[in-house]
Amino acid sequence: MNYLNVTIDKLKSNKNVFLTGGAGVGKTTITRDVIKAYEEDAKKVAKLASTGMAATLIGGQTLHSFLDLGIASNLKELELNGKLQISKKVKKIIAVMDLVVIDEISMVSDVLLEMIQLRLEQAGFRGSLLVVGDFLQLPPVVRGQDEVKFAFESPVWEEFEFEKIELTHIYRTDDKEFIELLNSVRFGSIDEQTHNRLNEYIKPLGEDLSEFTFLFGKNDSASWHNKRQLSFIESELFVKEAQVVKHVKSVKESEIERYMSDARIEKELELKVGVPVLFTRNSWNYFNGERGVIVNMDSNFVYVQKSDERVVKLEAVAQSKNMWKEKTVEGKKEMVEESLFSVYQFPIKLAFAITIHKSQGMSIMDLIIETNEIFAPSQFYVALSRSSNPLRLNLIAPKKQWHALAFVNKKALDFVKK
Repeated sequence: MNYLNVTIDKLKSNKNVFLTGGAGVGKTTITRDVIKAYEEDAKKVAKLASTGMAATLIGGQTLHSFLDLGIASNLKELELNGKLQISKKVKKIIAVMDLVVIDEISMVSDVLLEMIQLRLEQAGFRGSLLVVGDFLQLPPVVRGQDEVKFAFESPVWEEFEFEKIELTHIYRTDDKEFIELLNSVRFGSIDEQTHNRLNEYIKPLGEDLSEFTFLFGKNDSASWHNKRQLSFIESELFVKEAQVVKHVKSVKESEIERYMSDARIEKELELKVGVPVLFTRNSWNYFNGERGVIVNMDSNFVYVQKSDERVVKLEAVAQSKNMWKEKTVEGKKEMVEESLFSVYQFPIKLAFAITIHKSQGMSIMDLIIETNEIFAPSQFYVALSRSSNPLRLNLIAPKKQWHALAFVNKKALDFVKK
């Protein structure tokens, strides 16, 4: 089945679509291709997600920013903050959209979905809605001890009448035994066979860890490991500073800094010749998570040699923050997507360590997972599914049993099984 064509056909016949499937099945690729097809057809697409990081992965903005929800986390707060009524500006923007895409729908809570529906209704939105994600991955972020409540728990979910398209083919690896293992961990089903298989990945580590990427649960651990490993390499340190170009003068520095953090762009990228790096985006000659070693550098370029001996000549690439605005084009008022600013940086990061959260979308060949920093539901599954070569996967022996690491949210599990 051509899932891309099926998705586009459903959306263009004014149906709402829920695109789902486990990690590595191509959800992001299809989402980007749907957006591209719409935009090539001169259609307007709102590219949204609940977090800044997820939004930057599809070149969009957060739900709160686009829908003008301020800091409200539910309808009551929206009313208290004086934002229950839609502004004329936001109403105009939403009304002209042909497609609204919401990525990482698993991170959208029931009450946030209600605010989304309110805004679409207030604007008289007539387009289609594409929600993308896997409820057995990242759950919504909640305050303190509040109970996690998913988008599907809201009555609004049923009202949208989503047509489900489920992707099942894993592209990241073709190792059938490992795919079965991933499936067991995804559903939190750890029987004796799965337990024994996971144990097989606990292997003795050599002294030289530079050829592996450590996957940590915490930022501090990843940062410390990167700095320590970098210090072992004796060549000269080069610092590549990100260059910012403001297209709108009123943009605040704090907004740029937040965007850089969300988009995984290093403000100051510390590099040395001989250092292993991971590519942080896809291109025709490298992919997100692919590994290479820096073989040369000058003021404009970084030369990275990949495992196939090919050398990629890299230059700083731009990532831009866009927003929809009303502008006068050839005497007519139109809604256009405009860049607020662009950040230029090399699309690489040190390969010694990365957090599970920031490895989103990556396929990593040589992996060590620090299992003792797994603390959230489905986090272990997300970490395991980064591996593109199970033969080069290592697990640090956990202090807990495997079933205590591979836990999933019961409500999410019941919904996905249903």
